[in-house]
Amino acid sequence: MKISELSKRSGVTTASIKYYLREGLLFGGAAVSATQTEYDETHAARLRLIRALIDVGGLSVSAARSVLAAIDDESMPIVYAFGIAQHAVTSSLASSTEPSATSLARVAELKAERGWQTHDQNPGEAIVARVIDAYETIGRPDLSTMVSAYADAADAAATADLAAVMAAGPGNRTRMVETVIVGTALGDTLFAGLRRIAQEHRSRQLGLPGSSVHHNPTNTGSERSEGLDK
Repeated sequence: MKISELSKRSGVTTASIKYYLREGLLFGGAAVSATQTEYDETHAARLRLIRALIDVGGLSVSAARSVLAAIDDESMPIVYAFGIAQHAVTSSLASSTEPSATSLARVAELKAERGWQTHDQNPGEAIVARVIDAYETIGRPDLSTMVSAYADAADAAATADLAAVMAAGPGNRTRMVETVIVGTALGDTLFAGLRRIAQEHRSRQLGLPGSSVHHNPTNTGSERSEGLDK
């Protein structure tokens, strides 16, 4: 198919397709003449994957490039692909502020209590430690008690992640790595959405003020008062 047809099939504009080609996210088509290139369904599938990573997963173009390279590298072990996906997804959470030794020690204790084994460069450790530091900074160290409950949820999510990876195989390395990449990138977004749904559900169960009325930033004061009275 020509690039115009590829655009229709994938839902990606021609300009974006050309951009992804230049940036190395999309592999080139087959040149049939000096001025014409043919594409096929593999290009359309790749474009849909690119848009999912960027639009839904929130990855930057450079981060998407790195995880797509992991999919394409047949020699890369799956566990390495996990590391690349984790670093790519957490790049937006990068901070110049180093976590305190105290908070890092608390993360180490959490890992030891649960028998979690990770390498020293796992990006999650610094992220968790910085959140604990932030709780201390705002004078709410009590919020750190939630970490254990969050760890329970994270363990359940990770178990589901690995089950999906194993179900994608065996013997299909590309599909397994794609599951790792997509599961990590889109999984964070999925978990955030589910958490917000669950928060509203639990607030209604507890009967928190205002939980009986749909919250909208444009609600008038009378609407909010009505919710409080119910």
